[in-house]
Amino acid sequence: MNESANPIIIQGGMGVAVSSWQLANAVSQTGQLGVVSGTALDTVLVRRLQLGDPGGHIRRAFKEFPLSEICKRILSLYYRPEGKPYQEPFVSLKLMNEAPSREQLELIVLGNFVEVFLAKEGHDGLVGINYLEKIQLPILPSLFGSMLAGVDYVLMGAGIPTNIPGAIDRLCEGKPVELTLRVDGANELDRFRIRFDPEEFTGGQVPWLRRPKFLPIVASATLASMLSRKSNGAVDGFVVEGPTAGGHNAPPRGKSHFNERGEPLYGERDVVDLEALQALGLPYWLAGSYGSPEQVVNALDAGASGVQVGTAFAFCEESGMREDIRREVIQLCKSGELDVRTDPLASPAGFPFKVLSLMGSLSDSVSYQLRKRYCDLGLLRQAFKTANGTLGWRCPAEPVAAFEKKGGHAQDAVGRKCICNGLMATVGLGQWRSESGCELPLVTCGDDVKSITRFLKSASALSYSARDVVNHLLTLVSARTSVTTC
Repeated sequence: MNESANPIIIQGGMGVAVSSWQLANAVSQTGQLGVVSGTALDTVLVRRLQLGDPGGHIRRAFKEFPLSEICKRILSLYYRPEGKPYQEPFVSLKLMNEAPSREQLELIVLGNFVEVFLAKEGHDGLVGINYLEKIQLPILPSLFGSMLAGVDYVLMGAGIPTNIPGAIDRLCEGKPVELTLRVDGANELDRFRIRFDPEEFTGGQVPWLRRPKFLPIVASATLASMLSRKSNGAVDGFVVEGPTAGGHNAPPRGKSHFNERGEPLYGERDVVDLEALQALGLPYWLAGSYGSPEQVVNALDAGASGVQVGTAFAFCEESGMREDIRREVIQLCKSGELDVRTDPLASPAGFPFKVLSLMGSLSDSVSYQLRKRYCDLGLLRQAFKTANGTLGWRCPAEPVAAFEKKGGHAQDAVGRKCICNGLMATVGLGQWRSESGCELPLVTCGDDVKSITRFLKSASALSYSARDVVNHLLTLVSARTSVTTC
């Protein structure tokens, strides 16, 4: 694809590893923008290695990584040629803090490099990576790893990433980068920061890096305008996400109101002002129930460059989601028995979170109540200032007693789900617990999941490909182009 041309379809960057390198690679080969999830790629890497690296894909990517000694070290620590037995726990990684160890940095950089390298392999299409601004600790080495692999786009949601464009610019120049860390209880005199130095990491062997385009994910023209004016580097466009999209949603503007199911209600104030967006003069893509040919054309007619689609790709053959879950969801779609809920409490991040109800999953109320609380991945932990001025870390999805001991309030832990472990289980990388078995999956998707049967080629089919999705979405665009050409 021509790098100067904007894609019409952006495949959503769904974590953890639902937007796998296989999915992004398949979408990119159609000429659209394939996107990998950048969440927890260090854990994804080591767990895939412990499963034996089927197909040898990780080891193939390792051969292209410019610092071979790091790859040798990681292989010696985590690679299991025969694969670990099912009823054996994965080796757990130490939880990261504001001062990561050398090994933690290596795993983050390498995990991001591998995912992007494999997504870009074998074609000349464009590949992006999606991060959550809320997950601050790994973001700087993550950016460096993905840029080492030549990532074309960086997308970022769940926050206000004004300092990310400048960090990307400095990484391109091989300079150290810093970000201010959000800390509960900190004041204006505190200077809690995270830092990454490419020269120190590479031992002075920093390669030339090409700058990827940066697309913040926003829910309003107001936020888009602020980011375009106040970011410390170039913003190259926006993904504008509505409340029907999967994963994390922006909370409603103004005073919160809820329906009888406890879901937040969105109103007129949450409708995006597209005229104000167009006035910014930057490309934008609309997201949230845009997974149909009609909605693609509607977006283009509204001045958008195209759409971002997640849910349709989440359940296709190349998705990282477990095949049994994908098939179950398609079956439920056919029978009309699916239920998607916008849960205001599920995510420890504090944002409303879309949850698909499935028996035997973390969204099932009985299964949720039976699950013992663990916080051994810790991606959504919040930093807080302790009485002696140092940093502590807490998560409302961890054991309630531990959360309270760290200054958290018990009511803030009610209804919180361990999204980190749940999403890992959704892609077949769930931790095994000796007392309770494998972690339960947690499936998130958009409201339009019920319509994914449109991508099936026959009434009896139980799967469809990423190419099927792209071809269907562009049906009316292709027809319009053909008429114009004639």
